[in-house]
Amino acid sequence: MANPNIVSVASIYGECCGWALGTGLTTTLFTVSADKLIKINRIVCTNVDGASAADLDLLITTDIQTSLGGTVAGGAASIYLAKTISVPADASLVVSDTPIYLRENDILKGGASAASDLELFITYEVIAV
Repeated sequence: MANPNIVSVASIYGECCGWALGTGLTTTLFTVSADKLIKINRIVCTNVDGASAADLDLLITTDIQTSLGGTVAGGAASIYLAKTISVPADASLVVSDTPIYLRENDILKGGASAASDLELFITYEVIAV
C-alpha cells in the first residue's frame, strides 16, 4: 500500500507536532507508518535565539517514485524543502503553506546550524485507509 486511494478512507485526524531542532542536519523528525498517508498543511520555523540568525535544512526521503500516471525517473531520493535557509533572530519563516503528501515509509528530516535556535511546527492530517 504505497499510494492509497483517499476517496474512501477509514479516518482523517488533524495533528500537529513541534521540534526544537538540533545540529544534526538530517535528523529524522518522523516516519510515515504503514497504511497511512500524511498531508502536511503548513510548516513554520521560528528562531528563538534573540541575537543570531540560524540556518534551516528540511528534507523528505522517499523510496517511492511512482504514481498512477507512471514511474518517475531517478528512483529513491532525498528532496529538500529548505536548504541552508537563514531564519533571522526572533523571526518566523513559513516554509510551506502548500499541501505536501507523504506516503508510507517517507521520512521527514531536518536540522539547524545552531542547536536549539530553531523550532519547527507542522500541522498535518493523518489519513488512514
